[in-house]
Amino acid sequence: MLAWYKNGSPREKKTFWACYAGWALDSYDMQMFSFLLPTLIGIWGLTKGEAGIIGTSALLSAALGGWLAGILSDHYGRVRVLVFTVCWFTFFGVIAGFAQNFEQLLIARTLQGLGFGGEWAVGVSLMAEVINPKNRGRALGFVQSGFALGWALAVLVVTAILAWLPAEYAWRTAFWVGVIPALVVIFIRRNVTDSDAFQRAQDKNSDKASILTVFTAKYLRVSMLSSMLVLGLQAGCYVILVWTPALMAERGVVAGSLIVTILIMAAGSFWGFCVTAYLSDRIGRRPTLIIMSVGSWIVTVSYMFIPFNPFIAHVMGFLVGAMAIGMFAALGPFLSEQFPTQVRATCMGFSYNVGKSIGAMAVTGVGLLAAKLGLAQTVGGFCLAAYAIAVIALMLLPDNKGIHLDDLDASEADAASALQPTSSQTHA
Repeated sequence: MLAWYKNGSPREKKTFWACYAGWALDSYDMQMFSFLLPTLIGIWGLTKGEAGIIGTSALLSAALGGWLAGILSDHYGRVRVLVFTVCWFTFFGVIAGFAQNFEQLLIARTLQGLGFGGEWAVGVSLMAEVINPKNRGRALGFVQSGFALGWALAVLVVTAILAWLPAEYAWRTAFWVGVIPALVVIFIRRNVTDSDAFQRAQDKNSDKASILTVFTAKYLRVSMLSSMLVLGLQAGCYVILVWTPALMAERGVVAGSLIVTILIMAAGSFWGFCVTAYLSDRIGRRPTLIIMSVGSWIVTVSYMFIPFNPFIAHVMGFLVGAMAIGMFAALGPFLSEQFPTQVRATCMGFSYNVGKSIGAMAVTGVGLLAAKLGLAQTVGGFCLAAYAIAVIALMLLPDNKGIHLDDLDASEADAASALQPTSSQTHA
């Protein structure tokens, strides 16, 4: 499974670690806040509504940030923008640690979210363009596994800091600690360059991406279907992860400490990333995503209705992490093979972050309907609808597994030239 890395060129390996470290850092900063919320609620007396507003603000600003970062990277280069995004969200993470009230923290987290959104689309674009096409699924899948590392680090770091420091200093320290890995990421990226595919696209002076590129006739259909795919996958993932603990409590099941439960799910997601990465290169992106979508729904329904004890709860938690989160290892390769180089990061940034933001609203939908329909039934229904949306989008999008991105760019150029009037038509 790691042969692709062993046989990779030095450039491919450097690019992999730069993207992996960046995504792990992004995950750490995003996940850390959710573990700090109980402390902030206790210290500042925040309402759950105010806590939710802070969390949602970062998510919504990430959608805008991902879109803008994609446009900038299509103009100025992947590596330059990736370094900028890390500097951006690290700086505002430090600022967040100095916040004195709800309003200041809200502003800092909103600005920090702009940096979060740019990391995924730009990093995936860079890795997809540098890696050997036959290994693209595995390489991008292992990059995605950085999410599991960042998630686990957030749990361990926040737990340790809260145990060693008074609460009023601990939450601030958790934000400031993020500076250390950020410096490592910036150092790693000093030795990484933009892909040859990107340089060729720049040399051809092709149409530059803009904020309206995704809405042009050429890219609108694929961009909207890609957003629909992300919406379905993210809605299912959010509903499962957010409401599973409440569902377990409703059934009177004690699954052990929260730390152990989350670490088991993180371990499951890491395993799922690796397996999904292998499958996406082996059988294709579309079949892999369909299998994982159906599997996620089956695991969720089983989690809700079968009798189980704490041991089975941990096993099911591992499978939930492997399916609902691990499936995202195939999403990066699939989306990167939908768009030509000159607009890849722009369209991916829009599709991923807009779909993610809309998909997150499913969490609220479950909360509103659960009182009438029951939590288990509502979660099952929402997940079924979410993954059905994802499967429909998958069936309408092409599976370009392993395509040479130069071939994708060439077909784009051929299509564009076919639309240009010939000289005889021009002078007719």
